[in-house]
Amino acid sequence: MKFGPRKPSLKKMISARTSPKRIVRHNLGLKAPRGWGWLTNPKKAAYNRIYNRTTFSIWDLLKKLFR
Repeated sequence: MKFGPRKPSLKKMISARTSPKRIVRHNLGLKAPRGWGWLTNPKKAAYNRIYNRTTFSIWDLLKKLFR
């Protein structure tokens, strides 16, 4: 498991927001409500919860500095 800052990737940021799968899911409204990750994929939800609490984004750091 990673601790500390995450290394930003511009390529991954753009591809995550413009993927065909995401566009279709958002247009058809096929998203599960917030907090339902435990029901759809518990293993991934547990990993993501730990990962998001032990790492931070450089962009989050910049937001805190320039408030």
